[in-house]
Amino acid sequence: MEDNIKLGTPAFAKMMFVLNKPVTKDNHKYYRFMNQEMQEIAENIWAMPAYMKDDDDFSMFFIITQIESGETVVAFSEGHLKENDFSLGNPMSSGKGLNILNQHDEKRASSVLHFLNQISKAAEGNWRMVED
Repeated sequence: MEDNIKLGTPAFAKMMFVLNKPVTKDNHKYYRFMNQEMQEIAENIWAMPAYMKDDDDFSMFFIITQIESGETVVAFSEGHLKENDFSLGNPMSSGKGLNILNQHDEKRASSVLHFLNQISKAAEGNWRMVED
């Protein structure tokens, strides 16, 4: 694994943030970002805005779910609004989503990264390299 992986680099796009425990109805309120609260959008799939502004068509959402391995991951998805119909795009790795957000708003991407790193410092999750 590469050393000194930084936000905005191709290597960072291969990073995934993995939570130690699943998000549930009992604990979802502990994972708040900028006064946003997670919402369960489907069974065991949680979403929360990472970037959404009234005057900007671009939006990015945290997507928290379990993957085939049983691990709970923090992925990201772009929001799409078309003729008053809102949908989320395909989930992407934590690093790839943050890199896209970084291209749009570096300050917000840094805030989201800090939020995830605080979860890591609390020993509730960690960063991992994923395959292409």
